[in-house]
Amino acid sequence: MTIHDLKPAEVFGIFHEITQVPRPSKKEGKIRQWLLDFAKKHDIEVTTDAVGNVAMFVPATPGHEDAPGVILQAHMDMVCESNNKDFDFENTPITTIVDGDWLHADGTTLGADNGIGIAGALAALTDKTLVHGPLEGLFTVDEETGLTGANNIGDGMIKGEMLLNLDSEDDAEIFVGCAGGIDTTCLFTYKPEMTPADYHYFRFNLEKGLGGHSGSDINQGRANAVQLMARFLWTVGKEYELSVCELDGGNLRNAIPRAAHCVFGVPRSHKEEVVAMFNVFVADVQNEYKGLETTLEMTLTTAEKPELAIDKATGLNIVSALYACPHGVISMSRELEGLVETSTNLASVKMQPDNGVLVVTSQRSSVESRKFDIANRVEAIFTMAGAAVAHGEGYVGWQPNLNSRIMHIASDAYEELYGVKPAIKAIHAGLECGLFLTKFPGLDMVSFGPTLQNVHSPSERMYIPAVERYWGQLRRTIEKVAELKK
Repeated sequence: MTIHDLKPAEVFGIFHEITQVPRPSKKEGKIRQWLLDFAKKHDIEVTTDAVGNVAMFVPATPGHEDAPGVILQAHMDMVCESNNKDFDFENTPITTIVDGDWLHADGTTLGADNGIGIAGALAALTDKTLVHGPLEGLFTVDEETGLTGANNIGDGMIKGEMLLNLDSEDDAEIFVGCAGGIDTTCLFTYKPEMTPADYHYFRFNLEKGLGGHSGSDINQGRANAVQLMARFLWTVGKEYELSVCELDGGNLRNAIPRAAHCVFGVPRSHKEEVVAMFNVFVADVQNEYKGLETTLEMTLTTAEKPELAIDKATGLNIVSALYACPHGVISMSRELEGLVETSTNLASVKMQPDNGVLVVTSQRSSVESRKFDIANRVEAIFTMAGAAVAHGEGYVGWQPNLNSRIMHIASDAYEELYGVKPAIKAIHAGLECGLFLTKFPGLDMVSFGPTLQNVHSPSERMYIPAVERYWGQLRRTIEKVAELKK
């Protein structure tokens, strides 16, 4: 069985087409053109704004012109993670695999976040049997790495009164709120120094961790490869002279790092002791993550002697700061049971040109003051270690409105179809809804979607039966709104 055999065919057919169009964050030109061509092919009014968002407009079914306008919203870009470091996300289509009730990609992220949102919206916009009021599609750029599209939505891109954000990942759940977020970057500068000749050099490698979404998966207790790397280096440096030559780990600010590596040296006389420390370290980590990180691999191999190393003081400061940096859940909500209130993600460490080492972290909270509090704590740690720290602009959260009209309509639609009342929740992840409210304060919004797992990692997969329920809920919600008057 392939994706072409899956139902509902109208949704999976469009989703397949989307998987064939490269769409990394900040490089959405190909998917934007595909959307414009789709609109032209189906004779749909379409426009774009200065940052590249795309809006489509379909007139109401005759007799339903006075119904509230509904906006179907999804983002164009996808997180690009692969088990194959040579996979070219800018030019290569995604290969999908049907595995029982699940759809996943062949060693890469699937892009169902948020390709299935686009697919559902386009299927609805072109469904001639669907009774609807004024219907819109809004497809934004750069949601994953900066929310640039939602932050800079152009005039005339939104006309309706109700917005369905199709970027959630749990069947039978409706989201009415989300956390706000901010990025904190920390830049170390160092003086290169010649590597000692009488040292033995190692390459320490971690790979195949679970990783995952730094919002929705942050409470799963998954391993952070960057922090594990720092932990081992700190342990070695506590006992022996340490020369740090190379550091690399993680990729994206909104993904838990699942791989990292470093090159370091110790006096040759301590080579065997370090190997023994590594064996103990591996046993400890395997025990700590038993039953969770079942694919995580750690190796320690001899490396060729590098020419240069980070100066000793800075190298130790970087290692100490990475080890001390908070990562994971900071606090849980006291208002919504089971909701993470505040968290922080130690996302990546990368060597930079001109003798720099850049550390990227990301903080989230549904309480604005706590978002800044945890960002400031990260700043304090790295400032003490000698880094230059900067914070991004951040984005606001989305405060739940339990009196939302569209929330009740979407909930009733699901219950009518499937006999289950969906849970009403907030999510510890960034959705674009809060940003839309800053410019369109009257919008009534909810977010829903089919079940996705392990997004932002090559293990991303989508539950096929949930896609049919998502499509049914979407259609029925639109039909119920069409029965209303503004």
